Amino acid sequence: MRKIVIPTDFSENAMNALQYAVALFKYERCDFFILHAYADEVYDHNRLVSPDVFEEVKESVGQNSDKELAKVLTRLHQISPNPKHNYQTMSVFGTLIDEVNSIVEHENIDILIMGTRGKTNDRNLTFGSNTLQVLKYVKCPVLGIPDSCIYTQPKNVLLPTDYQLPFKRRELKLLNTFTKSFRSKIHFLYVSNFDKLSLRQEENKAFLLASLSEIEHDAYRILAKDITTAINQFVKENRIDFLVMINSRRSYLESLLYQSTIDKIGLHIKIPFLVLQNIER
Repeated sequence: MRKIVIPTDFSENAMNALQYAVALFKYERCDFFILHAYADEVYDHNRLVSPDVFEEVKESVGQNSDKELAKVLTRLHQISPNPKHNYQTMSVFGTLIDEVNSIVEHENIDILIMGTRGKTNDRNLTFGSNTLQVLKYVKCPVLGIPDSCIYTQPKNVLLPTDYQLPFKRRELKLLNTFTKSFRSKIHFLYVSNFDKLSLRQEENKAFLLASLSEIEHDAYRILAKDITTAINQFVKENRIDFLVMINSRRSYLESLLYQSTIDKIGLHIKIPFLVLQNIER
């Protein structure tokens, strides 16, 4: 049984991510946890002037959250009446990151799926603010779905890696199961100014290839200074329809996520984007 958490802000982008999720795992038995965390809505409300008003606003926002989640569930059953899927809605007064990490730990969640942008849908940004926070701080794999991205079987998967850090078995198992079920081909991409791998890199590469030995794959090395440009170009030239990246300490992805402003991220993602969180939990 796969366990999946899907945050929603009730936007069409969030609904699109939910539709993608149920299509992606339509042949698997899954528990879906559909979450709306509404603390920020309460604290940002322009009526807050006293504790009494706070409680009134909190109750009102919570009731609206419950109603909207019920609508999501009704729409979901209409779109995908799949007997293999169980759905649980969760309306909670808390911050998104705290509540998601709580569910991840308590329910042993396998993956989180959400839209790359929410209600604001600023097309000049690669990731919305909530998605960026989730990618930084949530302790499980995260699959980001760009707006208007329609589900198709992922046939060509790109995994850029520098082979610097060992990979986690649990997350490679997720990737293995995922790509094997769709008969995907994985393209490993190493972008560097150096011709040779170190001994540690060779060992990590060997472990990665052994863990995914049943999956068709190719390994590429590109001599380049700018990793972002290399990835964007590779995606375009090789018809990549699914991107996988590792978020770990001192990784390329971490350097992107922790830039001072998110509009500086030049990784223009129009395909599903899976982030494996290479951290302990």
